[in-house]
Amino acid sequence: MELQIIAKNNVEVSETIRAYVEKKVGKLGRYLPTLDECKVEISREGAKLPEQRYTVQVTLDSRGVLIRAQEKSKDMRTAIDKIVNVLSKRIERYKGKLYDKNRGVSFARQGAAIEEEEIEAPKRVVKTKHFLVKPMPVDEAISQMELLGHDFFLFVDADTERLNLLYRRDDGNYGLIEPEQG
Repeated sequence: MELQIIAKNNVEVSETIRAYVEKKVGKLGRYLPTLDECKVEISREGAKLPEQRYTVQVTLDSRGVLIRAQEKSKDMRTAIDKIVNVLSKRIERYKGKLYDKNRGVSFARQGAAIEEEEIEAPKRVVKTKHFLVKPMPVDEAISQMELLGHDFFLFVDADTERLNLLYRRDDGNYGLIEPEQG
């Protein structure tokens, strides 16, 4: 498994922390033998709460299947411990999806190279909705999204006359995606 550790926002990763990450994250390879690559990002936030000072984000790549988690804590070691627990649970859930009930054997434990089409049916579009997109300011789009009870809202910005996507972030605030053609 290739391990990449990236430090952001003026964080210095000491050799002891690097060794700690290698030890803890390296154990995930036991649960998922097909694990190819692991990317660990450690950053320091200017959060008011000390429990959210350090953010650790890990992305695992297992034959093209990405498993990602992010945790925050007052120190790096605690955040690393928390993220390893979360990833262990996500790996178990992923392995459960690979479980063949007819044979009673997990493909992930066998290490068998099986095409994803054989494991489960490919995902497809099962419903299409059509709706009128009317121009409105961002504030009105937020109100409409809240009234609908959705986590996202597609609208045309009245100022730019371009299609935008408004979404609710995990911290309760909103994000706005303004697509650009390239």
